[in-house]
Amino acid sequence: MSADLPFTCDVEVVGLLVSPVHRYDGRPGGGVPAQDGDRVARVEVRAGHGIVGDRYAGRPAHRDAAVTVLAAESVEALAAELGTGPLDPLLARRNVVLRGAEVEALRGERFALDCGEGVVLLQGGRPAHPCAWLDTVLAPGAHRGLRGRGGVRCAPLTDGVLRLGPAVLTSAVPLDAARAGDARRVLPRRR
Repeated sequence: MSADLPFTCDVEVVGLLVSPVHRYDGRPGGGVPAQDGDRVARVEVRAGHGIVGDRYAGRPAHRDAAVTVLAAESVEALAAELGTGPLDPLLARRNVVLRGAEVEALRGERFALDCGEGVVLLQGGRPAHPCAWLDTVLAPGAHRGLRGRGGVRCAPLTDGVLRLGPAVLTSAVPLDAARAGDARRVLPRRR
Protein backbone atom coordinates (compact mmCIF):
# COMPACT_ATOMS: atom_id res chain seq x y z
CA MET A 1 0.00 0.00 0.00
CA SER A 2 2.61 2.54 1.09
CA ALA A 3 6.04 2.74 2.65
CA ASP A 4 4.59 3.55 6.09
CA LEU A 5 2.49 0.33 6.03
CA PRO A 6 5.01 -2.22 4.75
CA PHE A 7 3.54 -5.41 6.27
CA THR A 8 0.74 -7.18 4.45
CA CYS A 9 -1.22 -10.26 5.40
CA ASP A 10 -4.26 -12.04 4.07
CA VAL A 11 -7.12 -12.09 6.57
CA GLU A 12 -10.77 -13.00 6.58
CA VAL A 13 -13.53 -10.76 7.87
CA VAL A 14 -15.63 -13.37 9.69
CA GLY A 15 -18.06 -11.02 11.40
CA LEU A 16 -19.49 -7.53 11.06
CA LEU A 17 -21.81 -5.88 13.55
CA VAL A 18 -23.71 -2.60 13.38
CA SER A 19 -25.81 -1.79 16.41
CA PRO A 20 -28.06 1.28 16.35
CA VAL A 21 -28.74 0.91 20.11
CA HIS A 22 -26.99 -0.57 23.12
CA ARG A 23 -27.91 -4.28 23.26
CA TYR A 24 -26.80 -5.24 26.76
CA ASP A 25 -29.39 -3.41 28.86
CA GLY A 26 -29.05 -3.35 32.62
CA ARG A 27 -26.72 -5.48 34.69
CA PRO A 28 -25.62 -8.99 33.73
CA GLY A 29 -28.03 -11.57 35.08
CA GLY A 30 -30.89 -9.09 35.30
CA GLY A 31 -30.78 -7.27 31.99
CA VAL A 32 -31.53 -7.98 28.36
CA PRO A 33 -28.82 -9.68 26.25
CA ALA A 34 -27.94 -8.84 22.66
CA GLN A 35 -30.06 -9.67 19.65
CA ASP A 36 -28.71 -11.20 16.46
CA GLY A 37 -30.32 -8.59 14.19
CA ASP A 38 -27.15 -6.48 14.23
CA ARG A 39 -25.10 -8.94 12.15
CA VAL A 40 -24.49 -7.67 8.64
CA ALA A 41 -22.57 -8.73 5.53
CA ARG A 42 -21.31 -5.23 4.66
CA VAL A 43 -20.66 -1.94 6.48
CA GLU A 44 -20.00 1.56 5.25
CA VAL A 45 -17.22 3.39 7.10
CA ARG A 46 -16.92 7.18 7.11
CA ALA A 47 -13.75 9.04 8.04
CA GLY A 48 -14.04 10.86 11.37
CA HIS A 49 -17.56 9.47 11.83
CA GLY A 50 -17.58 5.69 12.21
CA ILE A 51 -19.78 2.94 10.81
CA VAL A 52 -22.98 4.20 9.24
CA GLY A 53 -25.94 3.14 11.40
CA ASP A 54 -23.89 2.25 14.49
CA ARG A 55 -24.73 3.90 17.82
CA TYR A 56 -21.20 5.29 18.22
CA ALA A 57 -20.99 6.87 14.75
CA GLY A 58 -20.59 10.64 14.86
CA ARG A 59 -20.47 10.87 18.65
CA PRO A 60 -17.71 13.20 19.81
CA ALA A 61 -16.83 10.98 22.80
CA HIS A 62 -16.21 8.04 20.44
CA ARG A 63 -14.47 9.84 17.57
CA ASP A 64 -11.21 7.99 18.26
CA ALA A 65 -12.98 4.73 19.12
CA ALA A 66 -15.88 4.50 16.66
CA VAL A 67 -14.84 1.16 15.14
CA THR A 68 -13.88 -1.88 17.20
CA VAL A 69 -11.83 -4.78 15.80
CA LEU A 70 -11.38 -8.22 17.39
CA ALA A 71 -9.36 -11.31 16.44
CA ALA A 72 -11.52 -14.44 16.15
CA GLU A 73 -8.51 -16.36 17.45
CA SER A 74 -8.79 -14.55 20.79
CA VAL A 75 -12.28 -15.94 21.35
CA GLU A 76 -11.20 -19.39 20.15
CA ALA A 77 -8.29 -19.37 22.63
CA LEU A 78 -10.68 -18.29 25.38
CA ALA A 79 -13.04 -21.16 24.53
CA ALA A 80 -10.15 -23.63 24.72
CA GLU A 81 -9.02 -22.24 28.09
CA LEU A 82 -12.54 -22.35 29.54
CA GLY A 83 -13.35 -25.71 27.95
CA THR A 84 -16.66 -24.47 26.59
CA GLY A 85 -16.58 -25.58 22.99
CA PRO A 86 -17.00 -22.95 20.24
CA LEU A 87 -18.02 -19.42 21.26
CA ASP A 88 -19.57 -16.78 19.00
CA PRO A 89 -17.11 -13.85 18.71
CA LEU A 90 -19.85 -11.42 17.70
CA LEU A 91 -21.36 -11.72 21.19
CA ALA A 92 -18.35 -9.65 22.33
CA ARG A 93 -20.09 -6.82 20.39
CA ARG A 94 -17.10 -5.73 18.29
CA ASN A 95 -17.83 -4.20 14.87
CA VAL A 96 -15.24 -6.16 12.90
CA VAL A 97 -14.05 -9.70 13.65
CA LEU A 98 -10.93 -10.78 11.74
CA ARG A 99 -9.26 -14.14 11.34
CA GLY A 100 -5.55 -14.29 10.52
CA ALA A 101 -3.96 -11.31 12.28
CA GLU A 102 -2.82 -10.38 15.75
CA VAL A 103 -5.26 -7.51 16.29
CA GLU A 104 -3.80 -6.50 19.67
CA ALA A 105 -0.57 -5.51 17.89
CA LEU A 106 -2.55 -2.74 16.16
CA ARG A 107 -2.94 -0.63 19.31
CA GLY A 108 -1.52 2.79 18.54
CA GLU A 109 -0.84 1.81 14.92
CA ARG A 110 -2.28 2.85 11.57
CA PHE A 111 -3.52 -0.04 9.51
CA ALA A 112 -5.67 -0.63 6.47
CA LEU A 113 -8.22 -3.22 5.45
CA ASP A 114 -9.06 -3.86 1.81
CA CYS A 115 -12.06 -6.11 1.18
CA GLY A 116 -12.06 -5.42 -2.54
CA GLU A 117 -14.17 -2.26 -2.46
CA GLY A 118 -11.38 0.16 -1.64
CA VAL A 119 -9.03 0.58 1.28
CA VAL A 120 -10.32 1.58 4.73
CA LEU A 121 -7.55 3.23 6.76
CA LEU A 122 -7.92 3.01 10.54
CA GLN A 123 -5.93 4.39 13.47
CA GLY A 124 -5.69 1.78 16.20
CA GLY A 125 -6.17 3.26 19.62
CA ARG A 126 -6.84 1.99 23.10
CA PRO A 127 -7.88 -1.55 23.98
CA ALA A 128 -11.54 -2.52 23.70
CA HIS A 129 -11.91 -3.83 27.24
CA PRO A 130 -14.38 -6.65 27.76
CA CYS A 131 -17.46 -6.04 29.90
CA ALA A 132 -19.04 -8.17 32.63
CA TRP A 133 -21.85 -9.14 30.25
CA LEU A 134 -19.46 -11.60 28.59
CA ASP A 135 -19.77 -13.91 31.60
CA THR A 136 -23.50 -14.13 30.79
CA VAL A 137 -23.57 -14.20 26.99
CA LEU A 138 -20.32 -16.09 26.22
CA ALA A 139 -19.37 -18.20 29.25
CA PRO A 140 -18.53 -17.80 32.93
CA GLY A 141 -14.97 -16.48 33.07
CA ALA A 142 -15.12 -14.75 29.67
CA HIS A 143 -14.96 -11.23 31.14
CA ARG A 144 -11.67 -11.90 32.89
CA GLY A 145 -10.42 -14.25 30.15
CA LEU A 146 -10.65 -11.65 27.37
CA ARG A 147 -8.74 -8.97 29.27
CA GLY A 148 -5.79 -7.91 27.17
CA ARG A 149 -7.21 -9.50 24.02
CA GLY A 150 -10.69 -7.99 23.72
CA GLY A 151 -9.83 -6.05 20.59
CA VAL A 152 -8.86 -2.53 19.63
CA ARG A 153 -10.88 0.68 19.37
CA CYS A 154 -10.11 2.55 16.17
CA ALA A 155 -10.67 5.89 14.48
CA PRO A 156 -11.64 5.66 10.80
CA LEU A 157 -9.35 7.85 8.70
CA THR A 158 -10.89 7.20 5.26
CA ASP A 159 -14.30 6.39 3.83
CA GLY A 160 -14.85 2.89 2.53
CA VAL A 161 -16.66 -0.41 2.69
CA LEU A 162 -15.89 -3.56 4.66
CA ARG A 163 -17.60 -6.84 3.85
CA LEU A 164 -17.49 -10.44 5.00
CA GLY A 165 -14.91 -12.62 3.30
CA PRO A 166 -11.27 -12.39 2.28
CA ALA A 167 -9.40 -9.15 2.84
CA VAL A 168 -5.88 -7.77 2.92
CA LEU A 169 -4.58 -6.07 6.04
CA THR A 170 -1.57 -3.76 5.82
CA SER A 171 0.17 -2.31 8.84
CA ALA A 172 3.36 -0.80 10.18
CA VAL A 173 3.97 -3.87 12.36
CA PRO A 174 4.15 -7.58 11.54
CA LEU A 175 0.99 -9.44 12.56
CA ASP A 176 1.69 -13.00 13.62
CA ALA A 177 -1.67 -14.77 13.49
CA ALA A 178 -0.28 -17.69 15.49
CA ARG A 179 -0.16 -15.45 18.56
CA ALA A 180 -3.48 -13.68 17.97
CA GLY A 181 -5.17 -15.48 20.87
CA ASP A 182 -2.33 -14.96 23.35
CA ALA A 183 -3.91 -12.99 26.19
CA ARG A 184 -0.88 -12.59 28.39
CA ARG A 185 1.55 -11.09 25.89
CA VAL A 186 2.33 -7.43 26.56
CA LEU A 187 2.86 -5.44 23.39
CA PRO A 188 5.00 -2.32 23.32
CA ARG A 189 3.33 0.87 22.16
CA ARG A 190 4.88 2.85 19.35
CA ARG A 191 5.59 6.44 20.19
